[in-house]
Formats: sequence, C-alpha cells, structure tokens
Amino acid sequence: MRVPLAHGRCPRQPVARGSGGPGSGSGSHHRQPHRGGQRAGRSGQLRIIGGRLRGRRLPVPDQPGLRPTTDRVRETLFNWLAPDIAGSRCLDCFAGSGALGFEAFSRGAAAVVLIERAAAVAARLRENAALLRVAADAPGGQPDVKLDVMRADALGWLEKTDPRPFDIVFLDPPFDQRLIGRACELLQRGWLAPKALIYLESAASEPPPLPAGWRVTREGTAGQVRYALAVAEHG
Repeated sequence: MRVPLAHGRCPRQPVARGSGGPGSGSGSHHRQPHRGGQRAGRSGQLRIIGGRLRGRRLPVPDQPGLRPTTDRVRETLFNWLAPDIAGSRCLDCFAGSGALGFEAFSRGAAAVVLIERAAAVAARLRENAALLRVAADAPGGQPDVKLDVMRADALGWLEKTDPRPFDIVFLDPPFDQRLIGRACELLQRGWLAPKALIYLESAASEPPPLPAGWRVTREGTAGQVRYALAVAEHG
C-alpha cells in the first residue's frame, strides 16, 4: 500500500457494509441496502473469497441492515489493492460484518484492526477473529499476523487513542450519519503511513471532501452509491 495504484482499472462495483460510528442509542448503525449483485454466501454468513483462508464461512449476526459485502464487489476492491495488501497494516473503522478486514487478513495483511461500536456485532467479530487466528496458526497459515477487534465508537477511538500508522484504511460508515468527513479529518492525526490508501464509500449525491494531500486513484458510482480509493500523499 505504500505505492499509489497505477494499474489497469477493474470493473467498478458498489460495496455496502458495516456499522460503528457515534449516534443515539447503543445499537449498531444499520447500513443502506446493497444495490446490486449477489449477497456473499448464504443468509447469515460471510465467505472469505481469496487468500489462504479462501472458502471459509463465518456467521454474521442477524441484525437488520448488517450484511457482508458481495463476493463480486470484494473481489473488485481487492484486485485494486492486490499490489499493496501483502504485509500491510489495515484499519477497518466501521467493521460491521468484518467482510473487508477479514478479507485483508486472509490475503496477507500483516496486521488488521476492526472497530465496531455495537456490543453484539463486536462480540461476533471477536468470535470470528478467534476462528481465523486458529486457522492461520495451522500448517501453511499465517501465524505471525495480528488480528484485533475493538469495541468502540470509531470517531471517538480515532480522536482519543494514541495514533499509529496504517497502510490501508476502510471507511464505509452509514451514509445518513455523515461520519465519513470527520473520520477523514481524524485520520490526519497520525493514523496514516506515507502513501496510505483509503477506501471511501458515500452517497453519490454527497461525496466527502478530501483532506489536503489526498488524491483519488480509483472511483465509481452505482445507483446512489459512490465508492473510491484515495492515496494520502502525505501521511
């Protein structure tokens, strides 16, 4: 992830994912429905689609609006990230089902941190992370990879925790909460390594303004969804 992506474009597809920003109540923020493609795996399951843990299925909490990213969309996104994922440090700020963070873990990231606010969702993420750690410790796995789940408000965590640099950051908060702009600002506190890549998903009608020094390298729209990959030229 240290190098901006300059390879041929992959087909543009939408992504719809998790939860985890601030707001009233204690439940998870519910996502906008995914607009196209087949849902990943069967109902209530997430399937790892690439890497050493390919094909492994993980349970997902039965919670309205919480669903894994489709197989087709994740494949597109991780094709974008293919030159940079191995050995990278990844942060999934609004983890939800964990589809992106767990996929990064399977595909060779050196460290993955998932942030989720809702208690039940975070508990399931921890259970699934434990299953993946065991699988990674098996012969031919990735025993040295770190995989952590934090139950926290994503914006509060970014604001109050001592920062450490990440190479890849996933930002896919609930659109109606307008969290993505603030998350981008907080990442500037020292959370980004030089040339870090940031995945952003937002309403097509309200693309978030990028901080100074960020540049979009991949982008597309699908219905009311805009998705993009930006590089932070200065961490």
